[in-house]
Amino acid sequence: MVKNVASVVAELDPEDFYLLSGVEQGMRFSEWVNRDKLPDYANLTAEEVDYRLDRCMKRDLIQRRTIQYEGYQLTFEGYDVLALHTFAERDTVEGVGAPLGVGKESDVYEAQSYRPLALKFHREGYTNFREVNKEREYTADHHHVSWLYTARKAAEREHDALETLYPDVSVPRPIDHNRHAILMEKFEGVELARAKLDDAQVVGVLDLVLDEVATAYEAGMVHADLSEHNVAVAESGITIFDWPQSVSTDHANAGELLERDVENLVGFFRRKYPAVVPEVDTAAVADALTAGEFETVREFAASRSS
Repeated sequence: MVKNVASVVAELDPEDFYLLSGVEQGMRFSEWVNRDKLPDYANLTAEEVDYRLDRCMKRDLIQRRTIQYEGYQLTFEGYDVLALHTFAERDTVEGVGAPLGVGKESDVYEAQSYRPLALKFHREGYTNFREVNKEREYTADHHHVSWLYTARKAAEREHDALETLYPDVSVPRPIDHNRHAILMEKFEGVELARAKLDDAQVVGVLDLVLDEVATAYEAGMVHADLSEHNVAVAESGITIFDWPQSVSTDHANAGELLERDVENLVGFFRRKYPAVVPEVDTAAVADALTAGEFETVREFAASRSS
């Protein structure tokens, strides 16, 4: 767990970080880094590399595999250590607290800092690399793509989206970013999928989410993976999170992805609250957005049939 890894950071010497960074650099060119190349990558002597390899392997920060050569690779714990070390050097994170959410593609923890923050580590591709690599367009044009690259690009994309959207759109406020990790302001609420709304709240919440979708489109972004699992509902309003698959509005498939987002969202409300939410022409809502008719979407009543 990341919380356990955080304690490892304090145990490591500067030379241990040189080795980990050297393995990271080598993984840009090969999935498994040749042992003979590590002294150059890490800027350490061969003897020092041997010693540091032993220390890092005991802490499960790297792993070894013998193929046609003796190769080494970072584990996700090793990659976590590098990101945490950088955040600590920047004085943005003082420690790691309790988990806020653990899933197949990301782990989120409380960050110990000067205010309530959340630290998200992207995990895309580590256990299901081939499937994720096939689905993510940001890996399509690269011949050598590793889980390390996939996770880093996912974090970069999400951080860029948050910086573009905040504060005009209700998304987590981005604080810092390094490698596969994003530091953001902790937000309130529970997942829409688990929220208990009364009939009087249902349409109001749906209106709020569509309003944020419209504002995001106006700012040039489409979420592209919107569902009841990445919308948080609180007394203060809603927050849309998880933006690594987002695309710009000039993307070739932006209109199609936008309509899918609207269909996913409205479909959830129709299934869970069929007596409150009538049929909605999701294609018309998406068309209004792509045509720039944002006020039409914001006035949700005008976009649904009686």
